[in-house]
Amino acid sequence: MRRICIVLLACALVACGRRQAQETTDEQPPIFPDYRGVTVPCNIAPLNFGIDSATHMQVVLYSRASQEKVEVSGSNYIDIPQKAWRRLTAQAGDIEVATSVWSDRHPEGITYQSFVVHVSADSIDPWIAYRLLPPGYEGWNRMGIYERNLATWEVRTLVENTQLNRGCVNCHAFADYSPRRFMMHVRGQGGGTIVKRDDAVEKVDIKSMEPYKHGSYNMWHPKGRYIAFSSNATHQSFYGQSRDKVEVYDLWSDLIIYDTEQHRVIADPRFLTDDQHEIFPAFSPDGKWLYFSIAPPVDMPKEYKKMHYSIIRVPFNETDGTLGEVDTLYSAYERGGTAQMPRISPDCRYMIYTVAECGAFNLYHNESDFQMMDLETRQLVDTSPINSNQAESFHAWSSNGRWLLFSSKRIDDRYTRLFMAHWDGNRWGRAFLLPQRCPQQNTMLMMAYNIPEFVREPIEFPRDELAKMFRE
Repeated sequence: MRRICIVLLACALVACGRRQAQETTDEQPPIFPDYRGVTVPCNIAPLNFGIDSATHMQVVLYSRASQEKVEVSGSNYIDIPQKAWRRLTAQAGDIEVATSVWSDRHPEGITYQSFVVHVSADSIDPWIAYRLLPPGYEGWNRMGIYERNLATWEVRTLVENTQLNRGCVNCHAFADYSPRRFMMHVRGQGGGTIVKRDDAVEKVDIKSMEPYKHGSYNMWHPKGRYIAFSSNATHQSFYGQSRDKVEVYDLWSDLIIYDTEQHRVIADPRFLTDDQHEIFPAFSPDGKWLYFSIAPPVDMPKEYKKMHYSIIRVPFNETDGTLGEVDTLYSAYERGGTAQMPRISPDCRYMIYTVAECGAFNLYHNESDFQMMDLETRQLVDTSPINSNQAESFHAWSSNGRWLLFSSKRIDDRYTRLFMAHWDGNRWGRAFLLPQRCPQQNTMLMMAYNIPEFVREPIEFPRDELAKMFRE
């Protein structure tokens, strides 16, 4: 994470003495990130924000619940001390934020209308894991998987591909939010699937086992024995004229399940045929269902507008890994569009997924939005507070079912950034950008976030042992 550290140093600010602004306005401050009116967990890192045009900022944060007050100043952004922030968020309730700004336009200073940040008593899992990489069409010579402490600024490197012959490290997954059950892929020289079960780490060659399919997109069964994979032959083509930049698609894709105890691949013949594609498998948190997207093939990329995925689920037998009868939840034939990336809430009540006009990978379609289905009634739940006019993609529920972590291109339509939103059991709060110590990190980092996952504890991973596996 050297690049991020450099950005933080470049943004470092020196607090100045307190001044008195000479103007006031009824408008709220044009801050970035926009944390106005958001709901945040009680154990989140400080919500540092800035205003690009500012030469000096003064901010007063007041907790209506604890009556704690913190004053912070800076040049074009504020850096809230973590201990002070902990006092402000010690009790659930509203934090009132008053901002005064000095700039070329307001040399005598202007005080904006206060805004409120809602602190929820619902905590969030303390760690997240994610991949950082350049846009997919630029190559994979520089990428890695990292973990972040959500309560602080601590970022730890799990693995970088400079250790592994510069192969593509991707598709990490955990069983039931536990770092003791972890897996990831490495493509390229000496590649394979890395599986960590408790203290044992092994490299598995899944494609050497019948039916001789490699593993791609995946999810681990919550009890830690099985891993479901889609096996994809993925390609990309570029648009000559389109608001989208690239179309990523599969020439074929199938569904397989790897048994980590018996070291075998389980394959249902129904999901190995040439007359349909399967992608993005997801187990329900109780382990009783396997969800995934499915579509009939078309002539890709020529007929990409005809590519429409439905979402189905099948009962899963955890004794032998077999699958039951198909239950269609989202029918692309009836509803139109293409639906992908199903993720089930921890109480198994809701399914959240992405919907775009067409195609196999909604990540590359600007119109991609979240939809959410109540699995008891099959009715849709309003997701407008978490959607934007740019692509929403990979997402994960927190272990308590109160927070959604997801990647979105809403900042610049190029690089995915990480956002979170609160679910109170009835409605979504407005999404907010993952806090960084320097807000400019969100615009200066020339890497994209990918496949964010919540984790209960930091991941202990033998990096030297992993590197040795790829030298042998």
